[in-house]
Amino acid sequence: MVGTGVFTSLGFQVVDIPSGFPIELLWVLGGIAALCGALTYGELGTALPRSGGEYHLLSRIAHPVVGFLSGWVSATVGFAAPTALAAIAFATYLSAVLPWIPVVHTAALVVLFFTALHCWSIVWGNRFNNVLTSLKVILLLVFIVAAFRVPAAQDVTFLPRPGDFDLVLTPAFAVSLVYVAFAYTGWNAAIYIVGEMEDPRRHLPRALFTGTAVVLVLYALVNYAFMRTVPFDALAGQIEIGYLSASRIFGETGGALMAVTIALILTSTVSVMIFLGPRIVQVMGEDFPLLRKLSVRSGKGIPVNAILVQSAITLAYIYTATFQQVLLYAGFTLYLITAVTVAGVFVLRRSDPGIERPYRTWGYPWPPIVFLLLSGWSLTLMLIDRPQESLAGLATLLAGLVVYVADYARSRWLVTVKG
Repeated sequence: MVGTGVFTSLGFQVVDIPSGFPIELLWVLGGIAALCGALTYGELGTALPRSGGEYHLLSRIAHPVVGFLSGWVSATVGFAAPTALAAIAFATYLSAVLPWIPVVHTAALVVLFFTALHCWSIVWGNRFNNVLTSLKVILLLVFIVAAFRVPAAQDVTFLPRPGDFDLVLTPAFAVSLVYVAFAYTGWNAAIYIVGEMEDPRRHLPRALFTGTAVVLVLYALVNYAFMRTVPFDALAGQIEIGYLSASRIFGETGGALMAVTIALILTSTVSVMIFLGPRIVQVMGEDFPLLRKLSVRSGKGIPVNAILVQSAITLAYIYTATFQQVLLYAGFTLYLITAVTVAGVFVLRRSDPGIERPYRTWGYPWPPIVFLLLSGWSLTLMLIDRPQESLAGLATLLAGLVVYVADYARSRWLVTVKG
């Protein structure tokens, strides 16, 4: 979860919301939505324990076409877009110290490096992920503690000021909630590998809820630290906000060192996404003949074809769109699919009340209701305020429907020929 979003999105939020209380409210609301989603996914994942994430859940709960569309989004957006964003953020932070490096090409190179690593070895890729995940949490704690030990650049408060509630009711606030939802992306990651877990009935709900709760607290505090140390006009529109904050806390040399550190830990997001995403594509390849080649594993059990396809899509994002465009497009599309999956808990309880549920959503039905209200409000206003990125997300779903129909038609034709 801890990755690109928290180190990059604040600069886009303060452009239209230059006040501390509504910004903090954004991060708390995003965390509450993620917690509600985690509680709901815990029930779905333990009732239907198979790897594949939303693809498996929606195929079982709704219809194979709905599951396919969610898997299509995972394959084309859900992992490729965050990988592209993390790679661009890595290169942007690095360029703050080494301004001569080409950002786009450097982002592409880091994607190619981790593509090769995960095609070669599962063990080394996972060791790298575990080490850098620990470093990310330590780095956030350093920012939080250090920010309170230096003179404040501006007065930021958790309490509302005159005009703050007017900002909360604007379309810009709803669009910014999509930025925040993207920053929390990963709260549901355990669902993608539930079939490989030891005792998922016990560990899946705990992993989903505990991880999300910890990150909510970290995000709220670190964004307060960023806003306390860097004036809003200096933050506005910037990607490398961690570098700006570190420069004011530790000086130019310390800021440069921190920028390199952040760049390094952002590579863990690239690594994790390249590792997890192809597992969904692999499961889809097992179920759909048109995608069968993507299910092929190497002698080491690695879905190399799926990894290569996802990385090719990632490179296309890097070379054809801006950071903000990719972020909004990915945020809208992923939020939509996640909302549909959360709604699935109501469908499953009605359609299959007798299925074994080792874990039931705490506080049901309120967690899924809260998630759907927040996501519905945000998605609707984003569709109105940022139609280009939103319609691109809907077009991605349409393209997936075309592929599904083509696969279905091919299968029927083969049956007819063989018959």
